[in-house]
Amino acid sequence: MRWMIYGANGYTGQLVVAEALKRGFNPILAGRSESVKELADKNNLEFRVFDLSAEDEIAKNLSGVSILANCAGPFSATAQPMIRACIQSQTHYVDITGEIAVYEYGNSMHDEAKSAGIVICPGVGFDIIPTDCLAVHLKDKMPNATHLALGFAMQGSKPSKGTAKTGAEGMSLGGKIRINGKMETVPLAFKEREVDFGFGPINTITIPWGDVYTAYHSTNIPNIEVYFPRSPKAAAKLRKQEKYMKLMKFNWIKKFVLNRIDKIWKSNSAEQRALAKSFIWGEVRNEKGDTIQGRFTTVDGYDLTASGTVEVSQYLMGVHEKSGYYTPSKLMGKNLIDKMPGFSGIEYK
Repeated sequence: MRWMIYGANGYTGQLVVAEALKRGFNPILAGRSESVKELADKNNLEFRVFDLSAEDEIAKNLSGVSILANCAGPFSATAQPMIRACIQSQTHYVDITGEIAVYEYGNSMHDEAKSAGIVICPGVGFDIIPTDCLAVHLKDKMPNATHLALGFAMQGSKPSKGTAKTGAEGMSLGGKIRINGKMETVPLAFKEREVDFGFGPINTITIPWGDVYTAYHSTNIPNIEVYFPRSPKAAAKLRKQEKYMKLMKFNWIKKFVLNRIDKIWKSNSAEQRALAKSFIWGEVRNEKGDTIQGRFTTVDGYDLTASGTVEVSQYLMGVHEKSGYYTPSKLMGKNLIDKMPGFSGIEYK
């Protein structure tokens, strides 16, 4: 089966290519820039250069391709035309997004994907494999759970340039939580709570992470929040700045901010990633107020993303009868996390 990595010349895309080569695969490398040719030539791989302005042109370039791994953000711009083209060309679609809008769109195309006989599975990286699998593990321990809280913390790591841009754009949309099964827009840093990720309690705030959407489909728990470390002082500052972040909706301001990120942002080196660690935490609660918490550690988020993308793509190359929209845990089961590098095992309390 032929496998294409689109956005192969980006920061994360190159990590995915390296992981694929390490496992003995020879993917087709693709992207919007001619620089993908250099990467392909260096590794003796086939390449294709095309943009995403015309669905038919994308589908033509996907001819004969069984699986597409989209590593080109922002996914709010790239996912929709690629998913439609994948349905047209009958190509399985995976990506590494953390954007709620992409999960919503993927799910909206469930019936079309089933008719085409393809799988749509966004979020096969750090967004959202670790948290998605932990959510299902916790739900299985408390089947009557009505509330789910998830959180993550990083040590020694920072976002890539692409992730920083996505985050800047996302801030203009406000916060997100799920209440009684429905997605609700709330202010940024809407709630605060202390979480012990394994190195002592720290203050965290709610963030509009992808699990607010996907964990409901994985667990059917109706109330979901996701937390990320921020001090009380930083949380208060963020709430004050929210009105200015909404200005990102104006294209000229958004362009200015994104260009600024291009100029000043430096992504992690391989040495920095090797020393980094990710901490994942979750809690379920039922109507009686009983709680179960779980936590674990794993590697730097970008190394996990590379591994997750290849792992899920490899699964889709095998024999299966699945089609339609899936979360990672729905596609491959909650023990997908066992296959991720550096997984410490879940500690419950």
